[in-house]
Amino acid sequence: MLSYQHIYHAGNAADVHKHALLATALEYLTQKPKPLSYIETHAGRGLYDLQAPEAAKTKEATQGIERLQNRFPADHPYIRALKAQLHYPGSPAIATALLRPQDTLHLAELHPKEYAALRHTMRAPNVHTYQQDGLALAQSLCPPTPRRGLMLVDPSYEVKDEYTALPRWLTAVTRKWNVGVVMIWYPILTSQAHAPMLAALTAAHPDALVHEVRFPPARDGHRMIGSGLFVVNPPYGLKPDLAFLDTVFETRT
Repeated sequence: MLSYQHIYHAGNAADVHKHALLATALEYLTQKPKPLSYIETHAGRGLYDLQAPEAAKTKEATQGIERLQNRFPADHPYIRALKAQLHYPGSPAIATALLRPQDTLHLAELHPKEYAALRHTMRAPNVHTYQQDGLALAQSLCPPTPRRGLMLVDPSYEVKDEYTALPRWLTAVTRKWNVGVVMIWYPILTSQAHAPMLAALTAAHPDALVHEVRFPPARDGHRMIGSGLFVVNPPYGLKPDLAFLDTVFETRT
């Protein structure tokens, strides 16, 4: 959606959930020396200044990274990726911090302003950026070269048909790329708008991993009360890390 800019939400609790599990998955995948592909369908600008006026307006990072960062050990891959950047890293910067020169990154962003920032920020030789619809790009790239790899699907969900389109899209992608790790993020809203989509995804991919966390609204009237990730072909060994993430988001007095 061309009106959406993630700077208003960067570093919120959903980002912490999403980026921490992404970092852990990439850590597992890079334990083997073979190269891999990383595909991102909704990349944003890559890096976010949490002191920028847009971020200061919503203050969502206050209830996210600022509240939760100290609950991670210093050697967690998410914390290592944070320390490698001057500003808060979006998922493209998380990936570039943890991946290797032999790995290939494909980053799609449709918003002109966000894409310009992404292209300026992500300039490593193994990074390819695209100003186009990310779901269509992913379809065209699959199966990627190298064939091993991970795809992050992170829509804004401000377009309602994204909920209904994603299950059909995922089925098409996994038919072409049956070995790829595909992570789909979704917001948990007070309306429970994600529930039919999650039911359809689970019915089509019963072996996928589902992980959800809950957290307080970032501000009065905010409708997001949790974050979910649906992971097809999760890396071996990832499940135990979910219990740790549960402790990060548990309510503490």
